Amino acid sequence: MENSPPLGKHTNVFNRLANHCARLLGTARAFGIAMMIVAAWAITGPIFHFSDTWQLVINTGTTIVTFLMVFLIQNTQNRDSAAIQLKLDEVIRSTRGAHNAMLDLEKLSQQDLDNIQSLYQQLADQARQGAARGEAATGTPIIHAAALMECLEEKLEEKRETNGSMSRPPRKPKSTTLRK
Repeated sequence: MENSPPLGKHTNVFNRLANHCARLLGTARAFGIAMMIVAAWAITGPIFHFSDTWQLVINTGTTIVTFLMVFLIQNTQNRDSAAIQLKLDEVIRSTRGAHNAMLDLEKLSQQDLDNIQSLYQQLADQARQGAARGEAATGTPIIHAAALMECLEEKLEEKRETNGSMSRPPRKPKSTTLRK
């Protein structure tokens, strides 16, 4: 990593272009220009007798612009999502009492995410029930470490067990409790 650029410096030409285009094309002015182009095209319809060529001009133009914009938007969205995930990971890492096992959840399978989500749904249900009884619905919930680790390690266990043998069915998450 001796030759890596300092943080904050974009060395990729495509990333710089995508950022610039996203900022430029995501403005009211760009929308207004696009509207004027469509209006100019519509006004020229009678001049060209609404011919097939006249229709082909707008169809081809919008198809090309849409095709290129998909890549620019996806690039911008991917980088924004990655930056948000890193920020959330830093908040989790630096928050006392937070589970560091929650870092990089976006890399887990959908089944693993569903299992973890059911743990948090149980916490929410318990908090609502407690609130209905007049208890405080705030605080830091305690998740049984075994239940959280079971959800997070399920994929690893399946990899260990699937050396030609059948993997066991997914376990249901254990109950959770709220700290009072």
